[in-house]
Amino acid sequence: MEARAGDLLIGKGHPVSVQTMYDSALSSSDPEKTVSVISRLHALGCDIIRFSFVSPDDAAPFSYIAKHSPIPVVADIHFDYKMALLAIESGAHKIRINPGNIGAKWKTEEIVKAAKENGRAIRIGLNSGSLPPHEESEDTPSVMVRTALEYLDWFQSWSFDNTVVSLKSSDTDETMQSARLLAAVSDVPQHIGVTEAGSPVISAVRSAWALGNLLKEGIGDTIRISMTGDIEDEVIAGAELLRTLGLRKRGVRIISCPRCGRHAFDTISFEKRIRTRLLSLDKDISVAIMGCLVNGPGEARGADFAITGMKDKVYLYRKGVLIGQVSEEDAEEALFEAIEDE
Repeated sequence: MEARAGDLLIGKGHPVSVQTMYDSALSSSDPEKTVSVISRLHALGCDIIRFSFVSPDDAAPFSYIAKHSPIPVVADIHFDYKMALLAIESGAHKIRINPGNIGAKWKTEEIVKAAKENGRAIRIGLNSGSLPPHEESEDTPSVMVRTALEYLDWFQSWSFDNTVVSLKSSDTDETMQSARLLAAVSDVPQHIGVTEAGSPVISAVRSAWALGNLLKEGIGDTIRISMTGDIEDEVIAGAELLRTLGLRKRGVRIISCPRCGRHAFDTISFEKRIRTRLLSLDKDISVAIMGCLVNGPGEARGADFAITGMKDKVYLYRKGVLIGQVSEEDAEEALFEAIEDE
């Protein structure tokens, strides 16, 4: 099975896509500025973005964003089926609902009917904290899968299959087990992620463990690394996970050393300063940022481009060949000029 959200194809045989969720209310947003932010996120590796859609006031800004965004936009709906219908009317490429909190079954049917008529995708999103009543003896992954299959049966009875399912928990084991159980009985595309995963470092570790294992098993068609932090970091972490697993080739691979007592160059502040600019380049290259004599020259030989600090000087390498010596103040522009001249 596959799903289509705008121009994005989701499912087996298609690249795994990176998703994030916008962190401000639509009703108070500047739509033009929001599109600019989305464009920056797209350059960093974001393929699809979700918005909370909670009131009729959201329709106008959402419509503008959906029309001008470089990537598909998703409306996140809870409780009110009329908001889902309005989001579809406003141009959502995909909507995310939990039929369990939409209310009567006929309300979900109305949403599905509108999505079908307008060619929009639906994600059935279930979290461990919002499941229907069940026996205490029934484990959470089994409940989530059973519930998702019930909703899929509804959708199929209404001749709708442009569907993605997500089964999330803040517990990594529950997240992995739920995704595995669903994959064993259905080939519906899955969006995977650890929900409420915590601050950036904690989230990155938990998510890399759970999502990395699932993706290595061939489970997962879109991902979100959910963080209590900057959405740029969510995108960077997601894209880097895919690159690390060999599932994404485009984008810069950054190699940088931790600063130690031998450092002659502040790699920490330099890498932080240029990270977003580097990762926004649509180039399949590696860039090493090294701080001393121990590993610096060796890493410089192995990278496409490298900056190495030694004895108060900064040395610039291209494919292991020294091409310049610059001051620390000029190192950033010298590096990017070398990359652009490639």
